[in-house]
Amino acid sequence: MEASPDLSDLIDGNKAAWDRFVGEASRVVFAAVHRRLGPAGRGDEAEDVVQEVFVKLCRNDFRLLRDFDPARAKLSTFLTVIATTTAIDHLRRQRQGSQNLDDLPEAALAVQPDYVERVKIPDGLLSGRQQAVMSLLYDRDLDAAEVAGILGIDPQTVRSMHHKALTKLRAHFALED
Repeated sequence: MEASPDLSDLIDGNKAAWDRFVGEASRVVFAAVHRRLGPAGRGDEAEDVVQEVFVKLCRNDFRLLRDFDPARAKLSTFLTVIATTTAIDHLRRQRQGSQNLDDLPEAALAVQPDYVERVKIPDGLLSGRQQAVMSLLYDRDLDAAEVAGILGIDPQTVRSMHHKALTKLRAHFALED
C-alpha cells in the first residue's frame, strides 16, 4: 500500500480511484478486523465489519479521509487504527448486556506486536501514571491485574486510566467519529 497517496480523486467521487483504494486497503483493513474478531470467536463477521469500515470512511463527506495527515502516520497505520476501533465497537455492540469487555482477557483485545508500528506520543499528552499504565500494558504485555500489582493500585483503576489514555490519544489523532 502506498505510504501517502493523493486521496483527492477518491474524495471527489472518482469511482476508479475509490475502487483502487478499496482494492489496496482491503487487505490491511481485513487483517486488523480479523485480529480483533478472531480471538472473540467472531471471525465469521469480519467481512461485515470491513464493509462498516469503508462506510465509515465515506461518512460525512469522507471526513476521516479528509483528516488523514501523511505527516502524522502512514495510511496503513491510519486504516489499521480505524479498522481496529470499528471491530472493537462491533464486539461491544454484540456483547451489550451479555458480557462486559472488562471481563475479556487483555490478550483478546491487544494488538499483536508484529503488526504494531511505533507511534510518537507527544510529551505532556498523557499523565505520568497513564504513560506507565500504557507502557506496562503494551510494551511489557501485562494484563490489568499485573499492572495493578506493580503500581499498587486497583485493577479497575488501571482499566480506567487505560481508557482515559486511549480517549486522549484518539482525540489527539482526530480519529473519533
